[in-house]
Amino acid sequence: MKTVIYTCLALLAFAGNSVLCRLALGEQSLDAASFTAIRLLSGAAFLGFILVLNKPRSKPPARGQWKASALLFIYALTFSFAYVSLDTGTGALVLFTSVQITMILWGVCKGHTLQPLEWLGTALAFVGFIYLISPELSTPSLKGFVLMAVSGLAWGLYSLAGKNSNQPLADTAFNFVRTLPLVLLVLAVATPDINLSWRGVLLAAISGALASGAGYTIWYLAMRGLSTVQAAVVQLLVPVIAALGGALFASELLSLHFIISSLIILGGILTVILAKQIKPAA
Repeated sequence: MKTVIYTCLALLAFAGNSVLCRLALGEQSLDAASFTAIRLLSGAAFLGFILVLNKPRSKPPARGQWKASALLFIYALTFSFAYVSLDTGTGALVLFTSVQITMILWGVCKGHTLQPLEWLGTALAFVGFIYLISPELSTPSLKGFVLMAVSGLAWGLYSLAGKNSNQPLADTAFNFVRTLPLVLLVLAVATPDINLSWRGVLLAAISGALASGAGYTIWYLAMRGLSTVQAAVVQLLVPVIAALGGALFASELLSLHFIISSLIILGGILTVILAKQIKPAA
């Protein structure tokens, strides 16, 4: 039950992050470099504050990993710049395809053989995902495609890096803090093109502190109870949750197309989850 709750909360954060990023970059309230920098800075500040308040007395806090920090930075930077030239649906397709391929291939390389039901569920969820975003698909620019594919690769590897984390809060906090030298470098390079607005800064700060900082900590908690394949597939729910949020908070209508695609995705995820409980025939 804890894994289910953590997973749901993390996916809500991911969906919120996508919405906040689209609002800031789509309305040109902020440039991509500034959005990335403020996102990572606010994430580091928020998690650092929480870590100080919850400093463990029995053992020293974990310190994260430099590798994970580099992956986090690459993911955040390429994600922001990719969405400058990609529409929402196409960007989501490239991102989640890259994430799925990365995490599933990693599991296979580590000796996990996918059962037929896992293959079926993964394929079913992905078909539902493509059907969901198909009205928004367009031919991506090569630059945007490459950036988003790299972003998905980095996020998949970052997720896997936290699978064995014993202190998700401390690990995530230090992962964010270690990105700060790279953040300063990006700001130095991008200074001539910086475009700031109070609205954009606020959106980026919320994205960093809550949707990213808190969300990624919860995701590390969820990863401990998910198989690699499950962790890859459940993320296909993010666009569904984002659409539901639009219906709840922006009075957007839920179409039959959305309902059908959501049911297909949920059916695929359920198949993958049940596959772990069903032993293959000898």
